[in-house]
Amino acid sequence: MPDERATVVDCTDDALAVSLMDGRKIIVPLAWYPRLLSATAAQRANRQIGGGGYGIHWPDLDEDLSTEGLLRGAPAPPQQQ
Repeated sequence: MPDERATVVDCTDDALAVSLMDGRKIIVPLAWYPRLLSATAAQRANRQIGGGGYGIHWPDLDEDLSTEGLLRGAPAPPQQQ
């Protein structure tokens, strides 16, 4: 049975990589998540795996992502101006 809980989260200047408990690794472009893309490396590094491993939270950015959304390939919705 797949285990979609995050174990490791890495951010580069252009990608987010999340390793899952079952060995899969999700890599998505940061362009999908404008808050992460425009953040500093220090802000991206300050992240917490929560929700039993099913969520990732960046407190400095007020950004939350779920492993379910990442697996669906769901980019962030367009922001209101």
